[in-house]
Amino acid sequence: MYKILKAEKLAENIYLMDVEAPRIAKSAKPGQFIIAKIDEKGERIPLTICDYDKEAGTITIVFQPVGASTEKMCRLQAGDSFRDFTGPLGQPSEFVHEDLDELKKKKYLFVAGGVGTAPVYPQVKWLHERGIEADVIIGAKSKSFVILEKEMSEVGNLTVATDDGSYGFKGMVTGAIEDLVKNQGKHYDVCVAIGPMIMMKFVCKLTKELGIPTIVSLNPVMVDGTGMCGACRVVVGDEVKFACVDGPEFDGHLVDFDGAMQRQRMYKTEEGKALLKLQEGDTHHGGCGNCGGDE
Repeated sequence: MYKILKAEKLAENIYLMDVEAPRIAKSAKPGQFIIAKIDEKGERIPLTICDYDKEAGTITIVFQPVGASTEKMCRLQAGDSFRDFTGPLGQPSEFVHEDLDELKKKKYLFVAGGVGTAPVYPQVKWLHERGIEADVIIGAKSKSFVILEKEMSEVGNLTVATDDGSYGFKGMVTGAIEDLVKNQGKHYDVCVAIGPMIMMKFVCKLTKELGIPTIVSLNPVMVDGTGMCGACRVVVGDEVKFACVDGPEFDGHLVDFDGAMQRQRMYKTEEGKALLKLQEGDTHHGGCGNCGGDE
């Protein structure tokens, strides 16, 4: 059992938890994720790691209830426990493996949309701890949906953008990017965008026009977290990848966002699952017990 040490509501329909998981905290790196399971019969829920404390042995997660399992999860309190808490899973952020001297020469821009702010935070924090300053844009519908503003402002040069203009820059994150580049004359070597699929699609469309290499973090449907079920299948360039083992980070200018979004919608229906199995043939692994691919 993995004890919940802290549980709080960050914003409207967005929750944060600190979970006691020493082994995961010891090995965790920016960009990775965990899979949580509330009880023996519960759904396996993939969640990107928002923060980790190796000394305290804790993992911080941030989530938004979107179904029965996450709705049940948001009702858990400090003192309650998860039945399973597996990780760290996936590949760490690319810059973790780069030469530090070379990394210090690069200028990073991070773009976070909604709950995507959570996985952006440990990346910016990791760079900050090594003396590398990065610019960060947090996008939200309105001020009430902005999360981790204080924490992010302590480790990066922060711009907050709200769709309705209730706080910070008025407009989408793409408008904030254009403002930084075109109006403020900023230059970036790398952009990292994490958030809703549609947001990442349009950020990548813009950064391609601006000539800024862009990395995105994909968190599509995941079931087993080992690449066996095939649920998180994505097309990057001309290759089929699985976000849970090959990612979750990919070259945003090569990701087939339209296909990924269509797949997410289709996976919600039994007919869609069966159609995916038919369309994808041998590349649809099966084995998850949910999509019919193992029958």
